Amino acid sequence: METRVLTDSWKKDLAQFQVPSLGRSLWQLANTLIPYVLLWWMIDQALNVSFWLALPLIFLASGFLVRAFIIFHDCGHGSFFKNKKANDVLGVLLGLLVFTPYHHWRWEHALHHATSGDLDRRGLGDMWMLTVDEYQKLPVRDQWVYRMARNPWVLFMIAPVLLFTFKQRFHSAQAKRKERWSVYLTTPASILMAVILSFIFGFERYLVIQFSILAVATSFGVWLFYLQHQYEGVYWARHEQWDFTKAALEGSSFYQLPKVLQFFSGNIGFHHLHHLNSKIPNYYLEECHRKTSFLQTVKPLSLRVSFRAARLALWDEKNQQLIRFDQMTSG
Repeated sequence: METRVLTDSWKKDLAQFQVPSLGRSLWQLANTLIPYVLLWWMIDQALNVSFWLALPLIFLASGFLVRAFIIFHDCGHGSFFKNKKANDVLGVLLGLLVFTPYHHWRWEHALHHATSGDLDRRGLGDMWMLTVDEYQKLPVRDQWVYRMARNPWVLFMIAPVLLFTFKQRFHSAQAKRKERWSVYLTTPASILMAVILSFIFGFERYLVIQFSILAVATSFGVWLFYLQHQYEGVYWARHEQWDFTKAALEGSSFYQLPKVLQFFSGNIGFHHLHHLNSKIPNYYLEECHRKTSFLQTVKPLSLRVSFRAARLALWDEKNQQLIRFDQMTSG
C-alpha cells in the first residue's frame, strides 16, 4: 500500500464519519450502563445460591464494563459528544466506574496516538516492549524481570488488575498539574463509591462482585490493547523513518472479532481506522471501514490467528518483526 499517496485523500474520506450523533451516543450509554447496573443486582441475588450460578453473569457484566471503558475512551478523544465539556464530565464519571483518572489517562493516550509504532518514542501510554539488542544488553536480573512481565499469564491475568487498582493511583512524573489532580481526586472518589456500594451490598459481597468483574474485564481489555499493536507483521520504525499513516494502517490491527465480542469491545477492533482518525465515534467505525475503499486492502487479524501473538516479546530490528524469546539469536 502506498501510504504517501493516501495522505492527500484519506482525511476527506473519513471526515464525514467524525461528527457524533447525540441519539446514538445516548442510546449506547443506556444500553451499556443500564444492563451493567442490573447485572450487579442479578449477581448479588445469584450469589445467595451459588458462586457458579453467578459466574456467567460476572462474565456478562465484565463485557459491559469493557464497553463502558470504550465510551470513556471516546470521551477522551472528544468523539462521543460534540460538546467538549459533556465529553469531559462523562469521562470523569465513567473514570470512577473503570478506576481510571480521566484527564491523566487522556493525556497519556494522546501521547500513545502521537507515537504509536515509533521505536524512539516508547514509554508513555504503551506496553513495555524491548528490541532484541536492548534486551541482550540488560543484566541477567533485568532480563528475568522482562521475561516475567511478558509472560502471558502475568501479562493477561495478573498485571491487568494491578494496572487498574494500583498503578492508576499514581501519576507520571511528566504529568502536568491538571493530570496530577485527576489522579489525586479519582482515588478518594473511587473509595467513596466503594463505601456506598458496600453499604448497599455488604463489604464482602461488594469485594467479590467488584473484583470478579474487574478481573475478567481488565484481562480482556489488556488483551485487546496488546493485540492492537503487537502481532505478526506489525509495523515499527525508528523516528527518522516513522510515518503516521503507515503506523495506523500497518502498525494498528484490524482485529476481526465475532459480532458479540465486537459489541462488547465497542468496535475497537477497527483500530487501524481509529488511529487514522480518532475523532470517529466507536459506533461509526464499522460503517466507515465498509464504505472507505482504500481500507479494504488492510489485512484483518482473525481471532484464531491472534492467539499466536501472545508469546511475541521482542522487536527484531534486523528482520523488522516481533519475535518470541526462543527465536532470538545471540550476538
